Amino acid sequence: MPVDADPVAERAAETPPEADALPINELFHSLQGEGKLAGVPSVFVRTSGCNLRCWFCDSYHTSWEPSHAWLTIDEIVAEIEGYDADHVVVTGGEPLIHEETVDLLERLDERGYHTTVETNGTVAVDAPIDLASVSPKLASSTPTPERDPTGEGDWEQRHEQRRLDHEALATLVERYPTQLKFVVTGPDDVAEIDRTVEELRERTETTIDDADVLLMPEGQTRSDLDETRGVVADLALEHGYRYTPRLHVDLWNDAPGT
Repeated sequence: MPVDADPVAERAAETPPEADALPINELFHSLQGEGKLAGVPSVFVRTSGCNLRCWFCDSYHTSWEPSHAWLTIDEIVAEIEGYDADHVVVTGGEPLIHEETVDLLERLDERGYHTTVETNGTVAVDAPIDLASVSPKLASSTPTPERDPTGEGDWEQRHEQRRLDHEALATLVERYPTQLKFVVTGPDDVAEIDRTVEELRERTETTIDDADVLLMPEGQTRSDLDETRGVVADLALEHGYRYTPRLHVDLWNDAPGT
């Protein structure tokens, strides 16, 4: 089995408790599927709620149709400690829109866990993070009316206005070990990736190597990736960036809790 997972929303409080708590969509044990730590056994804590609406979001129930249950920080830490893993991935949605995520990261740091935070780079916090996996959103992510999964088109302007925050991106790069992970839909994305990376290099004193820039093929299923992975791998070779797989999709397709 790929995962030890619980349907969190079916077993915990639907309203916030008095103690510090987070809206949790999933909490499970699997392999990190993306980035520099691909293949590492990890506990995933997936918060619900996002300030963006990428049309290709692979965590639809944290953004377009957010679902969750409230777990206290104590409950989350206790569940994490029940798994045999030293690495915790805090993801979403966008986990950094929740102030309580900082509390969780501090508790995990006290217990010696290595943490990765998956973020879209629009929010910068001061918290113990071992790896900031920052995924700046390109123009190709915008839910234009013809790509809006709801068919309503009401998120296009908000998403476009919010998707890139260069000040927040620079703060994250300066503050944490960082990988810049771009979801690539095709060759037309590379020019914007180049511009974004160069602007960050100009804004920060931290060195951003090409090996810190990861190109990841867009695709929620194996059949999707069959159409995109070769194109993106060729782009990484051509431009000197790093290619990252999506191991969880290759291994388990689009199964929840992976």
